[in-house]
Amino acid sequence: MRTIMVVEDEPAISRVLAAYIKKAGYECAVFTQGELAVEQLTTVQPALILLDVMLPGLDGWEVLREVRNRSTCPVIMLTAKGEIGDRLLGLNSGADDYIIKPFEPVEVIARIQAILRRPSHALITDHQKQYGSLRIDFKSRSVSLNGETLSLTPKDLALLLFLAEHPNQIFHREQLIERVWGIDYDGSDRAVDHAIKRLRQSLHPMPPEDGGIRTLRGTGYQFYANGAD
Repeated sequence: MRTIMVVEDEPAISRVLAAYIKKAGYECAVFTQGELAVEQLTTVQPALILLDVMLPGLDGWEVLREVRNRSTCPVIMLTAKGEIGDRLLGLNSGADDYIIKPFEPVEVIARIQAILRRPSHALITDHQKQYGSLRIDFKSRSVSLNGETLSLTPKDLALLLFLAEHPNQIFHREQLIERVWGIDYDGSDRAVDHAIKRLRQSLHPMPPEDGGIRTLRGTGYQFYANGAD
């Protein structure tokens, strides 16, 4: 079940939001301080963040910057400020939407659902791809999950890069051996199975709705990603 993180220091507002979020079928994690929300970002792994601007200590803009340094999680800003400059600041700083207080909780839920219906895959540059919380840089041959670089063996990394370059395509063991291990490889094709198992363990924190590696019995393996071409 997807988790919505609410970062709001007004108890009355956070209680109402939490009730509507749970009624809509999501988990809800409420934080009253921006610092704690940032610290718990990797642990909670929210599908979306509702972020108040006027927070004690680390304010909403600072929290947004920290979130964007670590994650591509969608963020909806909540604030009493309605000036166009504030809305533009939020959107230009990486927010996905902006809701002005006071608001109707049903509208907030509708905005959440609209954003979460968007494809999770986004092409960042010619050599980078983002699959939810997973970022892959094909030029530097690096992979990060929730902002943290994954430590993979050279072959495991090569396998993941190959599969991610061809999202939603199915490859059987022989094809993967030829494309990743090389045509001169004379070991067992079970090496593919072992590498897939290790990759799944490394990608375990990745929410299933963002993507992952799928086994199609009798057919092969696939890196599936919602919204990928």
